[in-house]
Amino acid sequence: MESGDLRLAVGSGNNVSSSEAFPGWVLILWQGYSRSSFTPHDILESSSEPKVEQENSTQDVYKLLLNKQSSKWGTSSTIVLPQNESKLPFIGNSIFNPFFNLFLPFLLQIQFADQKQEFNKRPTKIGRRSLSRSISQSSTDSYSSAASYTDSSDDETSPRDKQQKNSKGNGDFCIKNIKQADFGRREIEIAEQEMPALMALRKRAQGEKPLAGAKIVGCTHITAQTAVLMETLGALGAQCRWAACNIYSTQNEVAAALAEGGFSVFAWKGESEDDFWWCIDRCVNVEGWQPNMILDDGGDLTHWIYKKYPNMFKKIKGIVEESVTGVHRLYQLSKAGKLCVPAMNVNDSVTKQKFDNLYCCRESILDGLKRTTDVMFGGKQVVVCGYGEVGKGCCAALKAMGSIVYVTEIDPICALQACMDGFRLVKLNEVIRQVDIVITCTGNKNVVVREYMDRMKNGCIVCNMGHSNTEIDVASLRTPELTWERVRSQVDHVIWPDGKRIVLLAEGRLLNLSCSTVPTFVLSITATTQALALIELYNAPEGRYKQDVYLLPKKMVRAQCIEPEEQEILKIDEYVASLHLPTFDAHLTELSDEQAKYLGLNKNGPFKPNYYRY
Repeated sequence: MESGDLRLAVGSGNNVSSSEAFPGWVLILWQGYSRSSFTPHDILESSSEPKVEQENSTQDVYKLLLNKQSSKWGTSSTIVLPQNESKLPFIGNSIFNPFFNLFLPFLLQIQFADQKQEFNKRPTKIGRRSLSRSISQSSTDSYSSAASYTDSSDDETSPRDKQQKNSKGNGDFCIKNIKQADFGRREIEIAEQEMPALMALRKRAQGEKPLAGAKIVGCTHITAQTAVLMETLGALGAQCRWAACNIYSTQNEVAAALAEGGFSVFAWKGESEDDFWWCIDRCVNVEGWQPNMILDDGGDLTHWIYKKYPNMFKKIKGIVEESVTGVHRLYQLSKAGKLCVPAMNVNDSVTKQKFDNLYCCRESILDGLKRTTDVMFGGKQVVVCGYGEVGKGCCAALKAMGSIVYVTEIDPICALQACMDGFRLVKLNEVIRQVDIVITCTGNKNVVVREYMDRMKNGCIVCNMGHSNTEIDVASLRTPELTWERVRSQVDHVIWPDGKRIVLLAEGRLLNLSCSTVPTFVLSITATTQALALIELYNAPEGRYKQDVYLLPKKMVRAQCIEPEEQEILKIDEYVASLHLPTFDAHLTELSDEQAKYLGLNKNGPFKPNYYRY
């Protein structure tokens, strides 16, 4: 064995109690343990950091003895270390398996004993586990609370080519790996703790099914938070079929848990464009099942049904849309007289605008940039395109971290808000040469075009916080003279002939849900609003809503999931907010009869008129 190699020896089942029987081997001992042998289970259970005991050897050779826990660890492997490496580094405990953290810096260099592995080829498997994740992948591939180490054969085989069934024999789904269901279930249970309103709706719906008979087809981000929404809709009586609205945002383990629970889910992380539309079609075009409600995020599902299956709208009662992009498309249909059913604009509801768009993006923009680029924000010059609620959240977060923030805006009202919040209003071409980061938050198309990217400084980071992938003209970068280099999961360097490069995140798609995470509590507010909007449209008497786009109504039409004394008096937005207040141990002040009469209000609300701007 040559100097500079580290051999990971996996035992055959017998504990090794002493290193004396293995001259030249080095044991990594766990502090607090009285024995010198340990198992992978010992590593996982211990909260201490290990110490390295090094043999007095002239060679920089480190060897780790492990007790074989199960066949999944397979046979021995060799990890090639740098020749001048004199210490085995330890990366402290994190959300990932600490056993892997010991070797993260070297995982791209794994090879079998007596077997060569070329750097650019797919890493060799050890047993049934692939150790193919690099440090950058481990930190960015999943925005859930943990990473999934899956069989590398899953990476080679498209889910469309695999036949999978859940434990009940149902195969009406297409996901990455049904075996991840247990892990996904834990993710969903964690999310439930931060989604009090949806859980309250479930509890109050016992015995009442306000969505009984509803067949909902959905196209949203498939995350643990969405899973809580889907299972709540199921508890309210609905049948659901679901696809992803973003090719990068699906949590594979959550999709597996939903499929195991009987939901028809067609989504996986890293879909191709063809996969994306195929999954939507599988949700819609199924024998013996036709949707009567649509829950959309971005308008792609609605567009697909209009394009391929327009006759389905004869039985569809309504559409609920949550994104600015999708709402814009609905208004275009309405203006052209082509909107066949009522549509509910959730994006412009108070709970979506003021909580999801603002507070969610304020936290997740920093998370997404840090995970993908490790950038330091202090002193960086950043331009944020758009000063709506998403832009406001991004600007506030970056300013608080010490960044110098510029804003571009077309609306003079939003522009004035930006100025009075302390941001300099500019045109993009005025600052494009000097900024370090460009963030789009407009919901528009071609905000950042090739001309601007040609003029960017070397190393400029370009990303999108709007919904669709149209804000950055990524297609213009796919030309022969430019070189694309994938440096991390969903992090590409686009290199110009003179050597200049820009850092493009998530190929111009939504940064926070593609590359990081979002606050579950905030998504609870949005998801509860969506659920109530579905209830409202599904139960509305005929004639209440025409073929047009509507904002959320002030009152519920029929709300079995709400306590009887609260029916017909609560504004949906106010009701959603009230369900989340107990989390903060918050106590609302109540109006006296005299005060309510003076203001001309019902004591139980609504407290604000339609024209009030929060």
